[in-house]
Amino acid sequence: MRELTTSKENTWCVGCGNFGIFAAVKATIKRLAEENIPLSNIVMTSGIGCHGKIFDYLNLSGVYGLHGRALATAQGIKLANPDLNVITFGGDGDSLGEGLEHSIFAAKRNMDITMILHNNGTYGLTTGQASPLSPSGFRGSSTPMGNVEIPFNPLTLMMEAGATFVARSYSAKISHLSSILYEGIRHEGFSFIEVLQPCVSFNNTYSLYNDKCAIFDELPQDEEAARLLAKDKSAYHLGVFRKESRPVYHEQCRPAIEPLSRARRLDLFEGRL
Repeated sequence: MRELTTSKENTWCVGCGNFGIFAAVKATIKRLAEENIPLSNIVMTSGIGCHGKIFDYLNLSGVYGLHGRALATAQGIKLANPDLNVITFGGDGDSLGEGLEHSIFAAKRNMDITMILHNNGTYGLTTGQASPLSPSGFRGSSTPMGNVEIPFNPLTLMMEAGATFVARSYSAKISHLSSILYEGIRHEGFSFIEVLQPCVSFNNTYSLYNDKCAIFDELPQDEEAARLLAKDKSAYHLGVFRKESRPVYHEQCRPAIEPLSRARRLDLFEGRL
C-alpha cells in the first residue's frame, strides 16, 4: 500500500487535535486496505477550515470543496459511482454553519457517506470566532464579551435529521477513534461521527476532555436512552449512539438515477459519448 502522508508541509499548530484525527484516519484506511478495499475506491471531500487541510496531507483522491459544500460534493460523487467509499471531513463551522443544510439533507436522505466532524468549538483558521458549537459564554474574536447563543447538540441534531449511524470520539483517544471510524465507514447509510478536537490556539479543551470524556461500549437500548446520553452535561460520552438499517438514497433512486458504469465513464472521458 502506498504511503498515506503526502509531502506537503503540515501547518497545523503544534498540539492541534487534528493530528490525532489524521493518525486515526490513516490507521482506519490501512485496516480497510487489509480487507482488500483498494485505495482507488476510497475518496474524500473537505470544506474550508483547519480541518480541510487534511486534504493536502492525506494521500487519497477527492475534491477540496468550497466553504460548507464538502457534503454536496460527496453526495454527487456517491450518486455517480456508488461503488466508492466516500468520506467527508467538516469543521463545526464549515458543516453546521455554512453547510448546515447539506448536512441535514444528507442525513435525511440516508446518503451512504461517512461524515467526520472536527469539533473544536471555534473558527480556528480565521482566528477564533464563535461557531455554531461554541459554548455559551465562549470568548473569541467575534464574541469578546462572551457568546450569548446556545450551541447545537450535533448528535441529537443528526439523529433528528435521520442519520442511521451516530457516534462520538475524542482526537486524543486514537485507538477508540479509529475503531469508531472503521465502524462508520463500513456502515451502509449516513454515518455521522463527531470528534472532539481541541484547538490549542483559540479553544484549548484538553484538560476538560481528559477529565470528562467517558467511553461506553454498548449501544443504547432505545432512542430515548441515546438522546439522554448525548445530552448529559456531566460527561462527554464517547461511543455509538445509534446504528440502524434503512434503505440508502442511491439505491432508492434507481433507476431514476443510473450510476455511470466504468465503461460509460471511460467513454465520457475519452469523448465517445
